[in-house]
Amino acid sequence: METDFSWWQALTLSSILGWVVTSSLFDLTKLIRARVQPWVTRQVLANTPFILRIQKWQHGFFDKFFSVVSCVVSVPFYTGFLPILFWSGHGRLARQMTLLMAFCDYIGNCIKDVVSAPRPSFPPVRRLTATSDEKQHAMEYGLPSSHALNTVCLTGYFLHYVLTSGGPKDVITTAVLFATLSMLVMLVGIGRIYLGMHSLIDVVAGIVFGLLILAFWLSVQSEVDNFIISGQNVTSFWTCLSLLLCFAYPTPELPTPSFEFHTAFTGVAYGVIIGLQQTYNSYNHESPRIFTPELPLLVFLGRILVGIPTILTVKFCSKAIAKWLLPVVCNTLGIPIVSSCYVPSLKASENAKDEPKNTGYLQRVFSLFPQKVYDVDTGIRFIQYAGLAWSVVDVVPTIFGYFSL
Repeated sequence: METDFSWWQALTLSSILGWVVTSSLFDLTKLIRARVQPWVTRQVLANTPFILRIQKWQHGFFDKFFSVVSCVVSVPFYTGFLPILFWSGHGRLARQMTLLMAFCDYIGNCIKDVVSAPRPSFPPVRRLTATSDEKQHAMEYGLPSSHALNTVCLTGYFLHYVLTSGGPKDVITTAVLFATLSMLVMLVGIGRIYLGMHSLIDVVAGIVFGLLILAFWLSVQSEVDNFIISGQNVTSFWTCLSLLLCFAYPTPELPTPSFEFHTAFTGVAYGVIIGLQQTYNSYNHESPRIFTPELPLLVFLGRILVGIPTILTVKFCSKAIAKWLLPVVCNTLGIPIVSSCYVPSLKASENAKDEPKNTGYLQRVFSLFPQKVYDVDTGIRFIQYAGLAWSVVDVVPTIFGYFSL
């Protein structure tokens, strides 16, 4: 088994590295964009009358309703929901949804930035961004709709989990669950168009890519879960994978926050996996589930009251440590860095004037690599979210043990 996993690890990492090298040499991102972007842009423009027809039904109730629906299926919502899922005793479901969310977020944002297709133009389209999260999403490219893609993947996996655990389900139960989740996907798609955030082609692409990703994930979920809880070289493999994924991410036509979203959730997945390596057998293996005698509702509420402040504290501390440590490490290794917001002393306009100084042995080694200026905020963001996720499955369960929660 160890040999199989070692081969699988080597194949995965070498494939991503090969893509990074090939894409850099032949500028594949621009080649793909040149072929796809014009067609998608024409479809977005052609969809404008359809969007305007939907927006004729404008009403305050629909504004609030579709804004709430968008928030419920957004990445920040899942980020807050997944810790509660871990603490409720559904460890396997929480693990799988965390990794699937990271996978969806990465693939979806990669496609967005490769295609770099515009969102519906406003005016004439009315765009409603009720939250700061929506305002950030409006700065991204359009195709595919991340909300549609994530909803299809995560609700689809949830449906699969419910139907395949706890014994066989009758036809009526299966039909009701499928109809309910299909209705949610439809409402999300209509809502993204009604709010002026996406055109029809964006939503359709999100649903199609979501179904493809879901089908792939269902075919490998058991192997992935077995690997992260009992495989060989899990920590080293996932460290290399996370690093390579950052370099494999495509460069968009214009800067967008999509890379920041990917970095955050890749950090979440990394933190969960690192934490599980330490505590799976102690706390995350066959833990009691909510609404059972071992985990009554009041005890579960106690877990939330203890757990939420703890993970927020760890996130704050992780960010503070990273802001201090990463610049020191990068300067020691001679890696030129800037900071877009986290470290004011490393602003791009000031740091870009300085030539890299390679005087030490380590600096001479790293000077062999291209002297590109890196944004240290990427590493800071990754570490703070990795710290948050690690605390969900490691620090917090340890505290639960002390308080008998």
